[in-house]
Amino acid sequence: MKITERDVPPRAVWALQQAGVHPLLARLYAARGVSQAEQLDDGLARLLPPSSLKGAAQAAVLLAEAMAQNKRLCIVADYDCDGATACAVAVRGLRLLGARQVDYLVPDRVVDGYGLTATIAERVHARGADLLITVDNGIASLDGVARARALGLQVLVTDHHLPAAELPAADVIVNPNQPGCDFESKAMAGVGVMFYVLLALRAELRQRGLFDAQNQPKLDTLLPLVALGTVADVVRLDANNRRLVAQGLKRIRQGALPAGVAALFKAAAREARVATTFDFGFALGPRINAAGRLSDMTLGIECLLTDDPGRAEELAKLLDSINRERREIEGGMRDQAMQIAESLFDPDEEAPPAISVYDPDFHEGVVGIVASRLKDKLHRPTFVFAASAAPGKSHELKGSGRSIPGFHLRDALDLVAKRHPGVLIKFGGHAMAAGCTVAEEHFEVFEQALAQVAQEWLDAATLTRRLDTDGALAPEYRRVDLVDTLHREVWGQGFAPPTFSEEVEVVSQRLVGEKHLALKLKHQGQPVDGIWFGHTDPLPQRVKLAFRLDADEWQGVRRVRFLVEGAEV
Repeated sequence: MKITERDVPPRAVWALQQAGVHPLLARLYAARGVSQAEQLDDGLARLLPPSSLKGAAQAAVLLAEAMAQNKRLCIVADYDCDGATACAVAVRGLRLLGARQVDYLVPDRVVDGYGLTATIAERVHARGADLLITVDNGIASLDGVARARALGLQVLVTDHHLPAAELPAADVIVNPNQPGCDFESKAMAGVGVMFYVLLALRAELRQRGLFDAQNQPKLDTLLPLVALGTVADVVRLDANNRRLVAQGLKRIRQGALPAGVAALFKAAAREARVATTFDFGFALGPRINAAGRLSDMTLGIECLLTDDPGRAEELAKLLDSINRERREIEGGMRDQAMQIAESLFDPDEEAPPAISVYDPDFHEGVVGIVASRLKDKLHRPTFVFAASAAPGKSHELKGSGRSIPGFHLRDALDLVAKRHPGVLIKFGGHAMAAGCTVAEEHFEVFEQALAQVAQEWLDAATLTRRLDTDGALAPEYRRVDLVDTLHREVWGQGFAPPTFSEEVEVVSQRLVGEKHLALKLKHQGQPVDGIWFGHTDPLPQRVKLAFRLDADEWQGVRRVRFLVEGAEV
């Protein structure tokens, strides 16, 4: 591993400090591209206007007309946290704005697969819906949209995934990544797109005289859900996404949050009053995702929709138990997948440029998490496959992939599809995460084809794990109050949490729970505790560590500790 330091533009640091920003935060922000204090304004007024999102105004008219005619609306969701929060935002928001007939349907990961299929369209029609609305999916659903239209349904697609060359023939498409859209935040999550559609709808209804600016429904009550889905989907936290997340966090910390979100905090043993983006990404998000992986995402959506605290607590406990089961399955699969991956190359040699792993016993609901773990361990684009559990599809393998910086996974799949027609039954995704389906007989062809693309696209520098850090930590900043200050800020994908690096002395080290390394360190001559989760190899007496700041509590006293992220040895 190569530990590097981010560039820190001195003029930006000076400008931020002159504006009253704390010196440490000024340095961290400047290293992340913030050059003036105005960029840190997270007020709602600074959000990008809905009018700049292509299709939002047309979607607003479509929805307003449907509501005026009392049409039945049906949301077709995705089965991850972004899809669940987007569905809850859509249902809650449409009802807030006056829609009287709003239903939803979430595909089954195993039986239905991803997105709006023709079968799903038929089920929506059978429910008596007039207008079908997709959230966090639909941009690749050519057949599903065509079937819905043939059945007489109007179709509104709201999505954020990258489109293919051909777009579905929907009545309206809202997607910041569709051709011709000038919306600056291309990284907005599916839940953010739906929130923007609701903002446009409210403006349309206001223009129609249904309410005025003083008495309009408050859509900001949906921001906790928007924040949760945005962070959980690991989209890039550009300025607009950071504002959405900051606004959601503020409301959660003030106690203004849906009953289901409050219950999820309780189930995860986290405090909502000091909520952080880490809670979204590592506590709440996984519990909602677990429902889509192992059970039925309806459980997650119902938890986010209910206003009954008792019902919310019951559902949150159920989601927590499903998540525990997911962790058990993942643990066994991860170890098995790592053994298979390591068998692909000699221990003394470099790993191949891309890794593809399959075993008949793998669970398809957990392949994405396991791919992520392998990618982190081996620093290679990784796909993990499991046999489809769908009726009549056992000959098909469903794969989920995770990538490393510098390797666009969806583009790689597109090239594999062009070079080997028929091997990929279907595929889609982003630069860093993608999914595909292949026939079992074609797995080896896929494995070799992906490795070939990786061989062509990746060089030695890209294949070397690099950990970007914020350099040395001044000893005066090693304080509990500053740890709390850092935790309150919005960090995530594309706006990395502060990670410091410097050489320290290892005074002592011991294993905790057989898989974590507890450390006694000397940082600039002063003692500090450290912990390296998931690491068991001993460290030399002097070592350059990359670490994040945390506060540990022992016998009522809170002390700073280092959470080790990596070592350069």
